[in-house]
Amino acid sequence: MAACYPLQDVYTGKPLVMAVFAGILLSALFIASSLYSSTVNGDSSRSFFFVDSWISRSSSRPGSPVYAIGPQNESTIVNNPTDANISGENFLTRAIWDLPPPNSEIPDLTSFRLTREMVGYRAKDNVIVVTFGNYAFMDFILNWVKHLTDINVFNLLVGAMDTKLLVDLYWKGIPVFDMGSNMNTIDVGWGSPTFHKMGREKVFLINKLLPFGYELLLCDTDMVWLKNPLPYFARFPEADLLTSSDQLVPTVTDDSLEVWQQVNSAYNIGIFHWRPTNSSKKFAKEWRDLLVADEKIWDQNGFNDLIHGVLGPSVEDGNGLVYAFDGILKLGILPASIFCSGHTYFVQSMYQQLRLDPYAVHTTFQYAGTEGKRHRLREAMLFHDAASYYESPGGFIYFKPNIPKALLLDGAHTLESHFSLVNYQLKQIRVALAIASLVNRTLVMPPIWCRFDRIWYGHPGILEGTLTRQPFLCPMDHVFEINVMLRDQPEEEFGRKIDFREYSFLHNPRLSKQVKESFLEVQLCEPQSSNCHSTNQAVRPGLIRLPKHNTQEKMLEFFSLYKNVKVIEFSSMMDVFEGYSDKATETRFRNRVKEYVGIWCCVMYKDPGHIFYDMYWDEKPGWKPEPGPRS
Repeated sequence: MAACYPLQDVYTGKPLVMAVFAGILLSALFIASSLYSSTVNGDSSRSFFFVDSWISRSSSRPGSPVYAIGPQNESTIVNNPTDANISGENFLTRAIWDLPPPNSEIPDLTSFRLTREMVGYRAKDNVIVVTFGNYAFMDFILNWVKHLTDINVFNLLVGAMDTKLLVDLYWKGIPVFDMGSNMNTIDVGWGSPTFHKMGREKVFLINKLLPFGYELLLCDTDMVWLKNPLPYFARFPEADLLTSSDQLVPTVTDDSLEVWQQVNSAYNIGIFHWRPTNSSKKFAKEWRDLLVADEKIWDQNGFNDLIHGVLGPSVEDGNGLVYAFDGILKLGILPASIFCSGHTYFVQSMYQQLRLDPYAVHTTFQYAGTEGKRHRLREAMLFHDAASYYESPGGFIYFKPNIPKALLLDGAHTLESHFSLVNYQLKQIRVALAIASLVNRTLVMPPIWCRFDRIWYGHPGILEGTLTRQPFLCPMDHVFEINVMLRDQPEEEFGRKIDFREYSFLHNPRLSKQVKESFLEVQLCEPQSSNCHSTNQAVRPGLIRLPKHNTQEKMLEFFSLYKNVKVIEFSSMMDVFEGYSDKATETRFRNRVKEYVGIWCCVMYKDPGHIFYDMYWDEKPGWKPEPGPRS
């Protein structure tokens, strides 16, 4: 597709070809000549710059993370670039995370067009690692780059689908190129027409990159690299294409490629490695032509349809490769145990059970949209947030869930036992949310335990053949609508917004020492007990006792005594709070949190088969987990 460069004319200073007066013509030519000269010679201090103010060094979004510069890959540093447009700025060869010079200006946007030379500056051992996105995924892109540089992979490029992302990445020291997509900067949402357009852009990008002659590792921004994968791909030099998949049942127990005959799930195009062979280029072109011919075809479905045109036989001595597509292309399916999906990593913990070292995790098989993806990575402490995320003006509140053994382990794993377990936790979380809202503290969510898995189709509770254990620590998006919890709602109807953090938050090494050391443990006690008669009774430094059954006023009084303590941890949320005395405040709180919980899915052979969780299940006598609408 042809790139769109709406700001191009601002930089190039085209000479006037027609003029009425000779003097005006000469003046115009002189100005244009000066502008052109300053651009070519890299003298950005003298170039004209008539664009919006956000294309500047100050364009970095407030609160964006600033990362320390790690060891750089020296092979990416080229001392004598040949392109005159970049010789002064040298932005293609600058080390990753190395910020542009102070008071400098961004090069011409035309300099960011994808070229063979640009890829050559960044490639190492003839391999380039690429992702792409729009401005809505800025934090995911920064996280993606940070994980790669942390494992000493620097041969990377990021494609920007909008100018705002391109400019911001440039000022943050990220090697970026212009996709020419002219896309919106907002989150387009999974399955939307714009989402499908983004997928097609991926196919166009592959077709542009492969003729450059470099091996291509292309991946989505909603994944992270945990270990350098390039040595793994080098183990299969005959492969034209190595792809990840949605396979949930392991076909191997080591780090071999999946047994292709046993893979019955779709190949996932969020992570795949291409070699610039005739076979791969032929496949890429036919894939592109297929999508161009029918705009309704989803890019991943088109990929799978084409690749399965021929499947088999195995490549002789190919270490698990299979002939695919036209019977010539050599394909390998990456093991889902170490090139993990959101299910094999976050739910099954397949790599742990098989004692393997994972290379990557892709946030698939999750719920609550982009917010759910971000939260999954945060739970696993795999997301590099800005320093401000690890602070809270009002401090944090946390509690120990104290789940009875009978609910967690005893009896059969059934729909009823699953909901009994989750509901017990929901009741405590509801109280914690109420207190957090009342005293304006950020709630650190507890880990949530489940007996049953969640998927979007009917199943018996645990997907057959998977390694999911019962019970298991389930992702928060299995129970809660994280995107709803983060949504801005009118305060007059829904009360104060309740901030929250992931269950692993207090164990995150990025949490500051000041927060960790400002800690108070609150031990609940029975009011009639002889040693439980004060809201400020210290048992030892950092530990106090608090009577149960507190009113709204008592809770406010208690927290006012410790307003300077960053983290307050309760021994339990059972019977700590009697409820609101202000009914209007309570109504607004109920309006807010009743939408927080989502569904469990799905009962087999039922339509509908999903069952709504209910934040106030205990107020409804005889409540049972049954499919149907929200009660």
